Amino acid sequence: MMEKMIFGRYIPGDSFVHLLDPRSKLIFVFAYIVIVFIANNTVTYVLLLVFTLFVILMSRIRLYFLINGLKPVLILLVFTFLIHIFFTREGNIIFELGFFQVYEEGLRQGIFISIRFVVLVFITSILTLTTSPISITDGLEVLLNPLKKIKLPVHELALMMSIALRFIPTLMDETDKIMKAQMARGSDLSAGPLKDRIKAVVPLLVPLFVSAFKRAEDLATAMEVRGYRGGEGRTRYRKLKWDWRDTVSILILVVLTALLIFLRD
Repeated sequence: MMEKMIFGRYIPGDSFVHLLDPRSKLIFVFAYIVIVFIANNTVTYVLLLVFTLFVILMSRIRLYFLINGLKPVLILLVFTFLIHIFFTREGNIIFELGFFQVYEEGLRQGIFISIRFVVLVFITSILTLTTSPISITDGLEVLLNPLKKIKLPVHELALMMSIALRFIPTLMDETDKIMKAQMARGSDLSAGPLKDRIKAVVPLLVPLFVSAFKRAEDLATAMEVRGYRGGEGRTRYRKLKWDWRDTVSILILVVLTALLIFLRD
C-alpha cells in the first residue's frame, strides 16, 4: 500500500505541464480547488472529469499510475460515498432492503462528491508529480511575497511546506520497509482482532518516529553546514520565468470557470 502513495513524489519530464512556471501551477491548483465547488449537476461534473483527464494527458502521467495512487485514500472515498447513501433521504427510493433504503438524491450526491474528491486528488497529485520541491518553494515564496509587509516569514513558511511535501513519500517508503521487516520477524499487522492489530502498530511507530527525527536532524545539520541562515539576502540559481504556456493555462481555467457557472443549475 505504501508504495502506491504518489502525493509528494516528483517525476522529471518535458511535457506541457512540466514546463509551466511553478507560480502558474500553484495558482491553477488553488483556483481549481475553489471552482470544483461550482459544479452541481451531471453536465458540470462530467465537464470537470473531462478537463481533469485533459490535464493528465498534457502532463504525460499515466492514468493507471494516478488511479493506483488513489488506493491509500480509497477507504475515505468509500466512506464519503456511503455517508451520502445512508443519510441523504431525498427524492425517490431506487432500492430497498428491509430498513435499508437508497434514495435517488443520496446516490446522486454520493457520486458527485466522489467525483469531486477524485479530481482534486488527481490535480494536486499532478502538481507534485510535475514540479520539483525546489520549484514549489520558489513559486510559493514569490506568491506570498506581499505578506512580508506584515512581517510574515514567507521564505521559511515556503521552505517548511516544501520539505513537508518532500518527506511524505520518504516517510511512506520508510514505513513500508519497517512493515516488511516486522513481517519478516513474524509480526502480522493485517490479521487477528482489532485490539491485537492496534498493539502490533506500536513496534511500527517507534522506529518510524526515530527515523523521522534522525532525518530531520541530518537535514538541519546539512543546511547549517552549507551556511543556511534564512531568506534574507539569499539569491536564486534558477530564475522563474512566466511565458505563453502559463498565460494559456490561466486563460483555459478562466474559460472552464465561465462554462461551469453557465451550465450549473
